[in-house]
Amino acid sequence: MKTKYIFLTGGVLSSVGKGVMAAALGRLLKERGYKVAIQKLDPYINVDPGTMSPYQHGEVYVLDDGAETDLDLGHYERFIDTSLNQVCNVTTGQVYEEVITKERRGDYLGGTIQVIPHITNEIKRRIGLVSKTTGAEIVLVEVGGTVGDIESLPFLEALRQMHNDAGHENCFYIHVTWLPHIGATGELKTKPTQHSVRELRSIGISPNMIVARSDYPVAEELRDKIALFCDVEKRAVIPLVTADTVYEIPVTLEEISVGELVMEYLGLQGRQKPNWQPWKEMLTKMRQDKTEVKIALVGKYVELHDAYMSVREALQHAGIEVGVDVTIKWVHSSDLEKTDTLDVLETVDGILVPGGFGERGTEGKIAAIQYARENRIPYLGLCLGMQLMVVEFARKILQDDRVNSTEFNRQTAHPVIDLMPDQRDITDMGGTMRLGLYPCKLQPGTIAAKAYGTDFVQERHRHRFELNNAYRDTLEEAGMRFSGLSPDNRLVEIAEFSDHPFMLGTQFHPEFLSRPYRAHPLFVAFIEAVQNYAEKK
Repeated sequence: MKTKYIFLTGGVLSSVGKGVMAAALGRLLKERGYKVAIQKLDPYINVDPGTMSPYQHGEVYVLDDGAETDLDLGHYERFIDTSLNQVCNVTTGQVYEEVITKERRGDYLGGTIQVIPHITNEIKRRIGLVSKTTGAEIVLVEVGGTVGDIESLPFLEALRQMHNDAGHENCFYIHVTWLPHIGATGELKTKPTQHSVRELRSIGISPNMIVARSDYPVAEELRDKIALFCDVEKRAVIPLVTADTVYEIPVTLEEISVGELVMEYLGLQGRQKPNWQPWKEMLTKMRQDKTEVKIALVGKYVELHDAYMSVREALQHAGIEVGVDVTIKWVHSSDLEKTDTLDVLETVDGILVPGGFGERGTEGKIAAIQYARENRIPYLGLCLGMQLMVVEFARKILQDDRVNSTEFNRQTAHPVIDLMPDQRDITDMGGTMRLGLYPCKLQPGTIAAKAYGTDFVQERHRHRFELNNAYRDTLEEAGMRFSGLSPDNRLVEIAEFSDHPFMLGTQFHPEFLSRPYRAHPLFVAFIEAVQNYAEKK
């Protein structure tokens, strides 16, 4: 079959839920037996989000092939349970970089380089790469931002051209908008949606479906109004009220026959009957009354929870599997540096230090790690969280507060965390870390091996600094156990303590491989330890 394309645009305001809508619809189509992939078109000029502050764009999500991508790729993978690749995240920066490189090389034979056709052709080429590299039969494409943004115009023009290039019967356009609620009158308003659709149609794209997002139920007369003024069938006006969990959205869409509607428009027949039983069982477990456990997430970007999106979701997944309600207590690591007491940690049942970069807040994280070790509170460290666990323990056994990572102090007397030799001459920041899927062999009889139930795993990485092998023997002799190593034994992947109920750190990011119905083993083991600690407490 020819590749089918579903394009999602946003209107009225950003962060309206296009990513979740794309992910949920992808799940509907996968349940019908089709191979699905999802692509994000991001209008910013950065080559990728790898060098962007989490305050600007939330977390950086890393794929198997090492691509640093938008956090929406995390939604896609968690919903459709398919490993995506680097062509699934395209930015304006990537597009212009490619076109300018070709121009400098003379590929255009002296022609004048223009947005149309050169930029739009490059965008369409990258859209076409998704099916070629993933084998997807249906490709969903989400355009970041909002219709009307100047940055997204080349992407929208490319999507308009796709209608002719791929064939109208192979393209389906969805516009996701917001219905604002006027508190004084208690009304939902459709006028912003009408203006947004008019803007989209002025570009040459007429949506086949409008998803009307709202915090309140959408009355039938509002659906009639949107259908009339926006020139879509009423059945293609999909009201989507804010849910208590994003994992409810696929079931909601299934119940109102969105999957069947899209399949009909694209001329497809379902290859199998959707089986939502496992998904519904997961939702049932999620909603059951359960014992609450509290996790202190000690980070430097906690003001923006999206900076730790995958960690938050992985904790929730593990809570569903273990049968507890996980409540996250967001603790700013810098605040722990401003006080002599750590009473903010006294009420929690577990402590987690996630990844991060830069010196700010590191001493606060180290204080939290020391508190977890000395008070035997379950602890999970991710990437930097493992490195600082090593720093904290080395300071204790060497009795020297100068112990540090060379990321924060290049002149430290004891660089227990240091650059890999092949990283030392690198000056560029973007895409130069150890990125993507790497193998890890587990040591028998360790906490990590017991959690995984196997002796070999592959996990996604995003870091530049490693545990300094010059200190491995010293740390091991003092009680730190290296339970996960690279196959050549050169790199430490997991560190833990054998004399602690659960204190484990990973050099990799296990949160990127957690799924709502298949929680990551290390997060499950952590939450089980947290549950045991809470019961004893």
